[in-house]
Amino acid sequence: MNAPTMLCIEPDIFWDDLLLGTRFCTARRTVTETDLVNFANLTWLTEELFSNAEPSDRARMAISARVVPGGLVYTFAEGLVAPSFRAAGLAFLGAELQMHGPTLVGDTLQVECEVIESRPTSKADRGLVRTRNAVVNQRGESVLVYTPLRLMRRRPA
Repeated sequence: MNAPTMLCIEPDIFWDDLLLGTRFCTARRTVTETDLVNFANLTWLTEELFSNAEPSDRARMAISARVVPGGLVYTFAEGLVAPSFRAAGLAFLGAELQMHGPTLVGDTLQVECEVIESRPTSKADRGLVRTRNAVVNQRGESVLVYTPLRLMRRRPA
């Protein structure tokens, strides 16, 4: 059975619905100055690049706005993806994560997902799915790619 090119994700998607090659994207979210300040304060990320509105490094790096920590970008990405697995998600088992470019205050992010691995578990009511999640900004630039492995419920018989 061929996977659809792009799937409109519903909140009640199950492991059985995520065929190898299935692609879907999330809603969009804009990163604000308040998001950056709150995250930096919550995590104690006091690096000048995040906490100083005019750091000397920014001119050297040719960056026009405040840089957002990669941890915040990842957290936003998971927040955008999570509603897709609300009914069937059981556990986040791990992920490989790679930063591809900076995210700046004012950037609007969306996650483009593709199922790259899917297999049943020894328990008949569960399956494992791994997706390649690319966090893309409003300019179409991929800023973060991660490959989470999730334990999910199978559709009830």
